[in-house]
Amino acid sequence: MVSDSALDDAREVLRTTFGHADFRGLQAGVISEAMAGRSALAVLPTGGGKSLCYQIPAILRPGLGLVVSPLIALMAGQVAGLQQQGVAAARLDSNTQPDERVEIWRRIGEGTLDILYMSPEGLMQSGLLDRLERHPLSLIAIDEAHCVSQWGHDFRPEYRALGRLAEIFPGVPRLAVTATADARTRDDIRAQLRLADAREFVDSFARPELQLSAERKAGGAHARVEALVKARAGRSGVIYCGSRKDTEELAARLTAAGTPAIAYHAGLDKRLRDERLRYFLNEDAAVVVATIAFGMGIDKPDVRYVIHADPPASIEAYWQEVGRAGRDGQPAEGITLYGASDIAWALRRINEREVGPEVKLAQVRKARQLYAMLDGLGCRAAAVRRYFGEGEAQPCGQCDVCVNPPESRDATRPAQMVLSAVHRLGGRFGRGRVVDHLLGKTKDVHPNEAALSTFGVGGDLSVAEWRTLVDQLLFDGLLVEDPNDGRPLVGLGDAEAVRAVYRGERRVEVRVHDRAASRAERRAKSSPVIDQSPETQALFTALKAWRREAALAQGVPPYVVFHDKTLLEIAQARPGSLGRLGDVGGVGQAKLDRYGAAVLEVVRRV
Repeated sequence: MVSDSALDDAREVLRTTFGHADFRGLQAGVISEAMAGRSALAVLPTGGGKSLCYQIPAILRPGLGLVVSPLIALMAGQVAGLQQQGVAAARLDSNTQPDERVEIWRRIGEGTLDILYMSPEGLMQSGLLDRLERHPLSLIAIDEAHCVSQWGHDFRPEYRALGRLAEIFPGVPRLAVTATADARTRDDIRAQLRLADAREFVDSFARPELQLSAERKAGGAHARVEALVKARAGRSGVIYCGSRKDTEELAARLTAAGTPAIAYHAGLDKRLRDERLRYFLNEDAAVVVATIAFGMGIDKPDVRYVIHADPPASIEAYWQEVGRAGRDGQPAEGITLYGASDIAWALRRINEREVGPEVKLAQVRKARQLYAMLDGLGCRAAAVRRYFGEGEAQPCGQCDVCVNPPESRDATRPAQMVLSAVHRLGGRFGRGRVVDHLLGKTKDVHPNEAALSTFGVGGDLSVAEWRTLVDQLLFDGLLVEDPNDGRPLVGLGDAEAVRAVYRGERRVEVRVHDRAASRAERRAKSSPVIDQSPETQALFTALKAWRREAALAQGVPPYVVFHDKTLLEIAQARPGSLGRLGDVGGVGQAKLDRYGAAVLEVVRRV
């Protein structure tokens, strides 16, 4: 058991180095395990301070803290932030110059480096582990630990090799940390990283600062995204698209409409990717249109919205991606556009993957769970939390479903008609043709089709209503689509579920979608802003201008100097002394020493 004095020491580092008064959530428990030399698995929400769980023990415990991280951008951001806090931190990656490598190893040998960041690929290079074995390690942290699991949403095979660290460094505590992992993924993390006896910490997945919404696509999604972005002018945002081509086209469209937007995807030249990433991190109102190649570990705290122009692959991926908004704890939005064609595309991609049948079945289930949440009638935030095991999660009161509860209607009888028609048509036609059949509007209909009992039985519903119902049955898995070289054919889905609908044992409810009302409501509320007096706003603006100059002079993103949240607290408190400034959250001793006088001068001047 860790001593009270050790936790007090950790709390003092939290206060003096990182500028926070006390630990949040489960941080103290995770840090206690590491301080006592024990391993742990920690699942803490995005913005919940996961990095402090290994950074503080690495500073306090004797030896070098080794952090394994999947992306250079993530490592660079964390190292820059630690250095601003006065922590001896460095990274070894493909961008590290030879003379820098020599200097890093010299500091490791002298024992003057507290934390070293490396990628899993770099760590497993020939001879590097042997070299690290010659130096005492305080702990090993495996960040984004869900990447080790084939059941997770971002599996990276190179993470599997990290299980060897248990043998190579048997006495060193290992912390596996992530923001998103369901029970099966957590079990796999334990098995792969050999953490069977490690204590597990799983915090609530609640993100009360996030307002979630979703709407079905109607026509092209790009026009809708343009309208959403225009309504959020002057705010930083991330827009996710399913393909590289779409990122380029949508970024060009937004730029032409007056919102300078950059496209980001893995197909760009590395130099251009780095340049665009720097732009996004440095600009207050930057908008990036990206594939999922962008984002993991991007610690820009003031992203005010994430828009999915195309849905993600699972609820884990969804929560990871929308979680990139509002990391500063201030109000932010997660907006998802989706349609039946999206789930058909997702299932097709899963079927094409070279993975085992059990993994494919799990991925199909995860995709259907995502669409059930997006098209469902219940609170979105509560649905996500229940997915991760929080059985008692209550409605959030602020997502679109809570604010404007959708109407629904019993569509069991029409659903039986659709299923019967698809069965009689033998799965040989697409959605539009099935609807024409039900309405009796099939052109040049063959006599055999006209003689079917389902031909023309659907006159009570409109074309739009039948299409909505077919989409719903696709979301529910009662219907499936065969890709058929780009001309999807509709067939029956899960046989037992279909029989339950036929027998009336399973009820089908269809959500009544009102896009006009949805748009008007969203325009009215968009992202909430903090109520500020003109004097506070003027000082906040002046502090941001000073921060930008300070960041440019050092070649770091502005948020590395101070987060917006910290600047806003300074603007509200208007401290007149270094002591008062040091009481503001996020102002540690190193930053007080470095920036205190300049900040007080801005406060005095404005």
